Amino acid sequence: MNSRRDPRDFLAFLAVAKERSFTRAAANLGELREKPAGTVRISADEHAADSILWPVLARLLPHYPEIKVEIIVDNGLIDIVAERYDAGVRLGEQVAKDMIAVRIGPDFRMAVVGAPGYFAARPKPKTPQELTAHDCINLRLPTWGGIYAWEFEKNGRELKARVEGQLVFNGSAPMLRAALAGFGLAYLPEDLVQAHLARRRLIRVLADWCPAFPGYHLYYPSRRQPTPAFTLLVDALRHRRS
Repeated sequence: MNSRRDPRDFLAFLAVAKERSFTRAAANLGELREKPAGTVRISADEHAADSILWPVLARLLPHYPEIKVEIIVDNGLIDIVAERYDAGVRLGEQVAKDMIAVRIGPDFRMAVVGAPGYFAARPKPKTPQELTAHDCINLRLPTWGGIYAWEFEKNGRELKARVEGQLVFNGSAPMLRAALAGFGLAYLPEDLVQAHLARRRLIRVLADWCPAFPGYHLYYPSRRQPTPAFTLLVDALRHRRS
């Protein structure tokens, strides 16, 4: 006789004993089995983790204590399959065509900004070409093979500007601090600088060269079999136009 028993049998026994009813016990056990649980691993850049993922997780997770979420902040474009992530978060234009992509954020726009003190001694650039006369705060991204080139577009014309300056960072937070301190111009997500623009701590330039483009998407392999926890998280993150 096999002495090893299925733990689910023990759970069923406890449920019946507690409820004193097979019907109520069956209902409770069904709810327990269907309750989302497990770990979801997501790769995202710094801005997406702060502005998109965290606000949703802060509301969702207290209601689902059995779900664990691991967010790895990585500004590079990684292979989420090889690195064993459940999903990644990137801007829509960066998502590979063979992935399922779910939009989780509104349209995205960049902004070129500098402190009032910086502009006190320098004219404001009117075209991206004029950035060569300015100190610019650069961003280094691992998968771009070096310094990120600032991207602009106007009237269908696309332009990438390689800029120079004293400072290079690999994240947006120190770039913002450096811009606020007057060390040069920074190319940052619009929502990250809006409050500083409203308080006149920063001045925006080249706005007509920075159109909106598709925002953040959560992406994952089409062959992936989603767990209840993953499905719940995707639905919570899904962008709904107001």
